[in-house]
Amino acid sequence: MKHTLITLLLLFTTLCAHAQYDIMEAKRNVVPGAYNFWLYTPEDYYYTQESTPVIIFLHGASLCGNNLNRVRRYGLLDAIEKGREIPAIVIAPQNPGETWNPHKINKILDWTIENFAVDTTRVYVLGMSLGGYGTMDYAGTYPERVAAAMALCGGCTLKNQTRLGEVPLWIMHGTADRAVSVNESKVVVGRLQATDNDSRLRYDWLKGSSHGALARVFYLNETLDWLFSHSLLDEGRPVNRDIIIGKQHLSNAYKDIPRDTADPEIVQ
Repeated sequence: MKHTLITLLLLFTTLCAHAQYDIMEAKRNVVPGAYNFWLYTPEDYYYTQESTPVIIFLHGASLCGNNLNRVRRYGLLDAIEKGREIPAIVIAPQNPGETWNPHKINKILDWTIENFAVDTTRVYVLGMSLGGYGTMDYAGTYPERVAAAMALCGGCTLKNQTRLGEVPLWIMHGTADRAVSVNESKVVVGRLQATDNDSRLRYDWLKGSSHGALARVFYLNETLDWLFSHSLLDEGRPVNRDIIIGKQHLSNAYKDIPRDTADPEIVQ
C-alpha cells in the first residue's frame, strides 16, 4: 500500500511538473524596438537548464496584427498545442503588417540569449509566405547566427542576396501557388546559382501544391529533424540533402502527432 501511494505521488508530481514547465508565454513590450512575440520553453529545459536550440518561426500575412493569439492559428505553436514535441525554445513574433525586419527579429534573439540558456550554435529560422520572405531576409542579413533556414512559398527582398549562400537553406514552393508565385523562389535560386553561392542550397518545387498546402510542413517531424541536423560548428556547414519532404509527407502531416500529450501552459 505504501509503495502504491509513493508511485501515485511520483506520477502526480510528474504530471504537475509537465503542466507547469511546458510553457508558452506571451511577451509584450519586453524588447524595445522589436515585435511582440510568443516564447515557448519545453519541459526538458526546466529540468536540465542545459543550452537549448532555438527556432524562430515567422508567420504569413494572414496572422499579422496586434492580437498575439492569431500567431497560434497555424505553424509551430499550433503544432505544439496539437501534441508535437519540439525540444527547442520557439520564438514566434507577430508582424503588425509590414515586411519582416531582420533587425527587430535579431533584437528578440539577443533578448532570448540574455535571459535563457541558449545553444547559440543551433539557432534556426523558418517561415511561410510573408514569413518565407522574412526567413531569407533574416538569414541573408545574419548568416553567422543561423545554423539552418527553411523558407516556404516566399522570396527575398534583400538587394544583395549572396550571403544567403553561407547558410544551409531549403526553399520549398508549390507550383500551383496563386498567392505567391513560385517564380519568387526561383528568382532567389537563380541568383544564388549565378553567383556560385548555391553549394548550401536545396530547393523543391512541389508540383500541383497550393499556397496553403505548404503550411503542413510545420507539423512534420522531418522538418525538425532537418533543422536539428545542422550546427554552426559543422565543418564547412554543409546542407543536409538526405531528409526528404514531398507531397506524400504533406498528406500525412498530422498522423503521427501524439494526441494524448499534455497541452502547454499558456501565459497571456
